Amino acid sequence: MTSVLYDAPGPKARRRSLIISIVGVIVILGGLAALIAGLAAPRVSANGTEQPGLFDASRWDIFLDVQVWRFIGEGVLNTLRMAAVAAVFAIVVGILFSFGRSALTPWVRTPSTVLLEFFRGMPVLLLILFILLVFGVEPYWAGVGALALYNGAIIGEALRAGIQSLPKGQRESGLAIGLTPLRTRFIIEFPQAFRQMLPIIIAQLVVLLKDTALAYIVGYPELLRTTTTYIANFFGSRYVFSLFFVALAIYLTMNLLLSWVARLIAKRSGPKLGKTIGAASDKGEDDPQFIGGRVKAENYGATGGWGPR
Repeated sequence: MTSVLYDAPGPKARRRSLIISIVGVIVILGGLAALIAGLAAPRVSANGTEQPGLFDASRWDIFLDVQVWRFIGEGVLNTLRMAAVAAVFAIVVGILFSFGRSALTPWVRTPSTVLLEFFRGMPVLLLILFILLVFGVEPYWAGVGALALYNGAIIGEALRAGIQSLPKGQRESGLAIGLTPLRTRFIIEFPQAFRQMLPIIIAQLVVLLKDTALAYIVGYPELLRTTTTYIANFFGSRYVFSLFFVALAIYLTMNLLLSWVARLIAKRSGPKLGKTIGAASDKGEDDPQFIGGRVKAENYGATGGWGPR
């Protein structure tokens, strides 16, 4: 079918596009080759001694030592420990912010909005230092608190957007069957909004995992500090690039695994949730107490309550 937005490219346009694509690929491959050649070339240190290239085997021999991997493993566990606890608190904070931001009462909505904008606009590093210096907690809890507040504010805004994007009939059906506004929000609106915003929440949790590296500045022995400071200071600066590359590979692996697990959870929970909501609409014709069901006029009294007219 011919597109109505633009004309189909002719022979000259297709040839020009092919040439540009080939040139772009050549430029990218040339840049990668130059980068690899530059890293592999010998280097001269500050004191005038020549050091082997960054891909020389002498820069990677420390990874034959089991003790090195044990220290790296401890850094990974410390990173995951901070990320896991901060993620749980971030989701809790996000739920509270989403309910506070969408509250009907101004004295709840206004302070929630001010706090959310403050935490969302505050750099995570400054937030870590603020919690550490003001409250005098350990570096671990300073990192957990800062990550939970910052990412919780963003998750809360995403959940609020998800709640507002739902059809008004979802809320009205809950109120019609006698649920309070708060229970309607918890039972009907929030589960659907959470499922709808799950990709955004997962992406933010990946950001949270990467931001654990900011705890480096307060001395927490996470992966980056363990590899590029503790191990590098012990074995010498010649291994900094090797340790940096290993830390980068581990971070990528953890983030990709988190994304894969999250997609798997979303795939398995999606059809089940959709089937439940669909059953709610079908069952609503016979059971007005079912969440999301349609209200039958003969069961809804003129005074706004259930019972005969």
